[in-house]
Amino acid sequence: MAHEKNHDYHILAPSIWPLLGAVGGFVMLFGAVLLFQWLKLPEGAPSTGGANPWMFLIGFVAVLYVMFGWWAETIKENQVGDHTPVVLIGLRYGVIMFIMSEVMFFAAWFWAFFKNAMYPMGPDSPIKDGVWPPVGIETFDPWHLPLINTLILLCSGCAATWAHHALVHEDNREDMKWGLILAVALGAIFTVFQAYEYSHAAFGFSGNIYGATFFMATGFHGFHVIIGTIFLLICLLRVQRGHFTPTNHVGFEAAAWYWHFVDVVWLFLFAAVYIWGG
Repeated sequence: MAHEKNHDYHILAPSIWPLLGAVGGFVMLFGAVLLFQWLKLPEGAPSTGGANPWMFLIGFVAVLYVMFGWWAETIKENQVGDHTPVVLIGLRYGVIMFIMSEVMFFAAWFWAFFKNAMYPMGPDSPIKDGVWPPVGIETFDPWHLPLINTLILLCSGCAATWAHHALVHEDNREDMKWGLILAVALGAIFTVFQAYEYSHAAFGFSGNIYGATFFMATGFHGFHVIIGTIFLLICLLRVQRGHFTPTNHVGFEAAAWYWHFVDVVWLFLFAAVYIWGG
């Protein structure tokens, strides 16, 4: 009776995942520095001083392994009933705080873009005589591929909402499955179209502030689209295995919140970077 559980909290057993994740993250970060040195080497030059991509790749694989193992354990906890209503509230708060941190992350890129757009650097002064976009920069027409990508991402968000409605309000797993399939497919199409757009850009990342801020803002958003697509794909695989119920679906709920966050960020990017900034 001394060890009988009389509360709604989930007391976790000692885990190796936090330590392994920290070590993997450090190795990946340190390896990224060596990777950048390796990328800067002249073509054909020998790699010296440890400048190579291997440490970064080892750290990256370690981080992926931690993500897979840790989240797999979380799913098992949910399946055996450890995620009580109190625990679910904590998980939702965690997802909300994570998304808020992502909001501030993108706020930095928007700030950089707006600052340089409103106070473009000129040849003699950092706050006058400049123009935006800089001379020689040919921007994208927002009403062609960027508009198509906007519609694709919004339709993907609608499909994710359809899947959520099918589960919560109708307990219709078939409609939920097809909603997720459509959301994942549209997310993948968005990524392909953005890669096509990048390949036809008339400006590069380096050498001008417009290209640097444009590719950092839209590129990190594209990275988040890839993450969100994988997130929804995992939810689809879990649906096919019989996971999620109308009252217990926090994993899918987190994926839907994240996907709608990605949608909203793109709307701001489309309006600010493609239309106003161009």
